[in-house]
Amino acid sequence: MSATPYVLEFGMGVDLHGGDCTKAACRAVSDAIRHSSLPFFQEVRRRGGRMLVDVVVAVPDPAAVDVERVRRELPHGEVTVRPVAGGLRVPGADTLIACVAITVSVDGLDATGSTSTASTGSKSRSRTTTSRGMPSQRVN
Repeated sequence: MSATPYVLEFGMGVDLHGGDCTKAACRAVSDAIRHSSLPFFQEVRRRGGRMLVDVVVAVPDPAAVDVERVRRELPHGEVTVRPVAGGLRVPGADTLIACVAITVSVDGLDATGSTSTASTGSKSRSRTTTSRGMPSQRVN
């Protein structure tokens, strides 16, 4: 079973006076996740699913990024950080800008929200929608 992406977040981070790619990358990750609250991931973990977090950070010098330090900016999930060439080194200044794209995926749950190896037993599951058109789950 392949992971299904559920969340895309984007951010920008700046190191104003040091040209530090890692500092700018950490600030970009913080910017991307600062306004997010994703409570449904608690349910994913409870049901045995895996939350996969893929971080692509674009900076002028990808080799200068401390991947472990950037990874620690993310509090949950199995985090992968991939520095790539990009971002911006501001001409005539020691200012550096990093851009980040974060994709959060779920692996290990089937379309019904059950773990792929779990049996539903004698209960059957059906999907319905609420009055607002939001999906709900009913167990018969």
